[in-house]
Amino acid sequence: MIQRRQLLKTAGPAAAALLGATAWAQSAPVRILVGAPAGGSTDTLARTLATELGRLLGRTVVVENRPGAGGNIAADAVAKAAPDGNTLLMSFTSHAINASLYPSLPFDPIKDFTPLTCVATSPSVLVAHPSLLARDVRELIALAKAQPGKLNFAIGAVGSSLHLAGDAFKMQSGAFIVNIPYRGTAPALQDVLAGQVELMFAAVGNAQAQIRAGKLKALGVTSARRLPAFPDVPAIAEVLPGYESSAWFGLFGPGQMNADLARRISDAARQAIASPDVKRRLESEGAVPVGNSPEEFARFVQSEIPRWAKVVKFAGAKPE
Repeated sequence: MIQRRQLLKTAGPAAAALLGATAWAQSAPVRILVGAPAGGSTDTLARTLATELGRLLGRTVVVENRPGAGGNIAADAVAKAAPDGNTLLMSFTSHAINASLYPSLPFDPIKDFTPLTCVATSPSVLVAHPSLLARDVRELIALAKAQPGKLNFAIGAVGSSLHLAGDAFKMQSGAFIVNIPYRGTAPALQDVLAGQVELMFAAVGNAQAQIRAGKLKALGVTSARRLPAFPDVPAIAEVLPGYESSAWFGLFGPGQMNADLARRISDAARQAIASPDVKRRLESEGAVPVGNSPEEFARFVQSEIPRWAKVVKFAGAKPE
């Protein structure tokens, strides 16, 4: 392994790509690194994909958790891995956010990765404790402007897509709502349920049961259009045109992967995403299956970095 990495460092891109294609024929398991703990959304989506992807590739595919630094630990490991298709990354929105959130990164989020496909997007929902007087987004904005600084957002993780969904909302609406940071989504959601904090942006999968039980009030969804699961809940964009803030989950390889090998893995991943079982399991997690081409995914990631940079600057967010 050490010799192979040294060769890749000294060889030119063409030689490295050829070596990567040759190594793909080996029987070592394909590892999907996940920069989040087991049981979270990214981990669940990776494991949902892994079984079907392995079947289609004729390889064993395993998921390995490398949590920490907002996904940067796993990303750095993949960026430095041999481009032989045996080490992949299941990343999430922070891959784009971290480019501006962190003052420096040990890798380039564009050049050091080969985009394979966007696996899914996950819109969130703006929820409130039932006692909040506002019945919808328009009334919330009016209430927040009438009482600036009185209302609070529970924030599960500073710099996360859910945190920045709230700051994008404030940036576009001009409302002043105070962020209350927590160490994790679960305690943040618990305090909203208890009425300790009025508001929160939550993943649909985490909040839908409480919404249906009447324990939370859904004010708006962050997708461009209303969600089939909540047809009566308006999209925030209906009040704030252009507002959209969905988390996304994508599959990457190391940079300079052989183009044919990258296409082979991408095609298998897209076929897996479109399979009825994987599609059903993704949707049960509140995710929207995507499965786009490497070229489409690459353009998307490139557009996400400047988009989130504006929100990070507005929020003044710093990594924890």
